[in-house]
Amino acid sequence: MAKAERKTSDRIYDYDVYNDLGDPDSDDDLGRPVLGGAEHPYPRRCRTGRPRTEKGEKCLKVFFFFFEFFACAIHCPSQGAPMYVPRDEAFSEVKQMTFSAKTVYSVLHALVPSLQTSIIDSDLGFPHFTAIDTLFDEGFLLPDIPTTGFLGNIIPRLVRFITDKGRRDKFAWVRDAEFARQTLAGVNPCCIKLVTEWPMKSELDPEVYGPAESAITTELVEQEIGGFMTVDEALKQKKLFVLDYHDVLLPYVNKVRELKGTTLYGSRTLFFLMPKGTLRPLAIELTRPPVDGKPEWKQVFQPCWDPTGIWLWRLAKAHVLAHDSCYHELVSHWLRTHCCTEPYIIATNRQLSAMHPIYRLLHPHLRYTMEINVLAREALINANGIIESAFSPGKYSMELSSAAYDQLWQFDLEALPADLISRGMAVEDPNAPHGLKLTIEDYPYASDGLLLWDAIKQWVTDYVTYYYPEANPIQSDIELQAWWTEIRTVGHGDKKDEPWWPELKTPDDLIGILTTIIWVASATVVMAVLDVLSNHSPDEEYIGEQIQPYWVDDKVITAAFERFNGRLKEIEGIIDGRNADTTNLMNRAGAGVVPYELLKPFSEAGVTGKGVPNSTSI
Repeated sequence: MAKAERKTSDRIYDYDVYNDLGDPDSDDDLGRPVLGGAEHPYPRRCRTGRPRTEKGEKCLKVFFFFFEFFACAIHCPSQGAPMYVPRDEAFSEVKQMTFSAKTVYSVLHALVPSLQTSIIDSDLGFPHFTAIDTLFDEGFLLPDIPTTGFLGNIIPRLVRFITDKGRRDKFAWVRDAEFARQTLAGVNPCCIKLVTEWPMKSELDPEVYGPAESAITTELVEQEIGGFMTVDEALKQKKLFVLDYHDVLLPYVNKVRELKGTTLYGSRTLFFLMPKGTLRPLAIELTRPPVDGKPEWKQVFQPCWDPTGIWLWRLAKAHVLAHDSCYHELVSHWLRTHCCTEPYIIATNRQLSAMHPIYRLLHPHLRYTMEINVLAREALINANGIIESAFSPGKYSMELSSAAYDQLWQFDLEALPADLISRGMAVEDPNAPHGLKLTIEDYPYASDGLLLWDAIKQWVTDYVTYYYPEANPIQSDIELQAWWTEIRTVGHGDKKDEPWWPELKTPDDLIGILTTIIWVASATVVMAVLDVLSNHSPDEEYIGEQIQPYWVDDKVITAAFERFNGRLKEIEGIIDGRNADTTNLMNRAGAGVVPYELLKPFSEAGVTGKGVPNSTSI
C-alpha cells in the first residue's frame, strides 16, 4: 500500500523526495537529479505512488541511492493523469475556476519565455530596446499551441499585457534610486544585509573558485562617496549594505554558461545609506570562476557619466536584477514558503487529530498549499518548465534551490525578528517598538512585517496559553511531540541533526514554532513575483478575517480572535498612514512608484498587490 499509486479519492499523507521533476523518457536532456538526500538535501514532499519512468528503471546505478527507500515517481507529461494530492488539499471549485480563467492576462508574464512566439528570433533575442517596450504597449499574437493543466484551453490568440498605466514607471529599473529602493520594498526585500567585515570575502574554496577577497576596494568606495566618510567610519556607523549573490551563484556559473543562449556571474552589489534614509548603489562586482585554464575574472562597475560607462553600469544592474529575481523565485518564494511548508502539512495531518487544538489553529494556514505545489511540479519547476525557461540558471534552477536549502535554510531564522537580526538589519532593543531597532528605519518590509509578526504572535500566545498554560501538558501531549519530531526528522530529515532546531518543552517554545510556521505560510507568500500565482480568488481567506466555525462557541478563543482581527484592521490604517508620509518615508512611495501595500492584511479579489492570505495558496 505504501508504494501503490494514489487515487483522487484517497486521503493518504506520506513522504517522498523530489524525484518527479524530470522527464527522461521523453528526452535525455530532461533528466534531473533527485532532490532529497545526502547529495542534494531538500525538504520532503507528499508521496504520489506514481510508477517509475522506463529510464528510471534502467538507470538504477544513477538513482540507486534514492531507490533504497523511495519509489521513483518522475513525472512524464505524456502520462496525462494529474499528480495525486490528498482529497482534503484540493482547490475549492471557486479557487479552481480562478486559476483556470481569471488570471489569463497575467499568466503570460510567466509563460512568454517558454512560448515559441513570432516576436523575436530565439537565437538573436530582441533586435532593439524599443521591441521590448512595444511588447508592453501593443501585445502580440500567439501561435497555435496546445495548453494543458490549470491553464485550460482559454488563452486567446491576441493577448495584451495589462499594466497600471499612470501608476507605474516602466523605466524605473534604469534609475539608481529605484534600483536601490527595490532591495527594501520590492518583491525580494529579504536578502539585503549589513556589511560587517571589510574587505568582503567569499567563503568558497579559493583553490576551486579563485581568490576570496572582493575586488571592491577601500579606495574605490571612498572615491565614490566623495570623502563623506572613510570606509572604517561607514562600517562603524552601519552605512554599508550588500546584496550578495556571489557564493550561491558562483558554483553554477561555468555549468550555466555552457547552456545555449544564457550566461551567469556571481555578483555583489554595495550600497551606501544616505542621510535621508535612502540607499545609493556604489559598485557592482561580477565574477566568473576559473575555467579551462583561464584564471578567475572579476570586474567592478560603478555609476558614471560617459556614454559607454553608463551602459556598462546599466548592464551590470540588469545582471543583478536577473540574479535577484532568480533568487527570489527559487529560494525566497518557492523554497521558503512552498517547499519548506509541505512537511508541516504532511506531519499535521499524520500526527494531529482533526480535533487537536493545534491542528485547528494551523489548518487555515495550510489550506491549498499542497495543491499549488503539485501544480508547480507539473508546470513551473519541472524540467524545461516555466522556471527553467525564464531564469538564468536554466536546467540547474532547482538544483540551485537545493544548494540554498543546504547552506542557508534554518527554521529558527525563518522567524522575522531572527531573520532581521541575522542580516544585521536590526538589533535587539527592549525600548524600541517590537523589541527591535531597525538599522534602516525606513525599511518597509521590516517595519510593516513586524506589525504583522507581533499581531500573529499575540494571537498564537492567547491561543496556546489557553490550552497549554504550563510546560507539563506540552511535554505529555503525545500527538504534539510526535508532530514536531516528524517535522524535524522526516519532513526536513536532511537537516535533522542541526543544533538550531527549537525544543518543544514549554508554552514559549510552542508559541515560537507556531508563529514562525504561520508567518511563513501567510505573510511571506505575498512576495510572489509571478502574477499567475498572485491572483486572489473570490473565496480567499485572509489572515485574521473570519473565525473558524469550531471556535465560535468558545468565548475565550472568540475574544482572542476578535482582538487579532481588530489589530489587523488597525495595521491597515498604520500602513496607509506610512504610505502617505512621503516626506519622511521615501522608500515607500513616490512618483511612478506603487505604494508599499504588500503586507496589508486584507484585499479584494484579483491581482491587487496587497492582502495576506491565510495560507500559501497563490
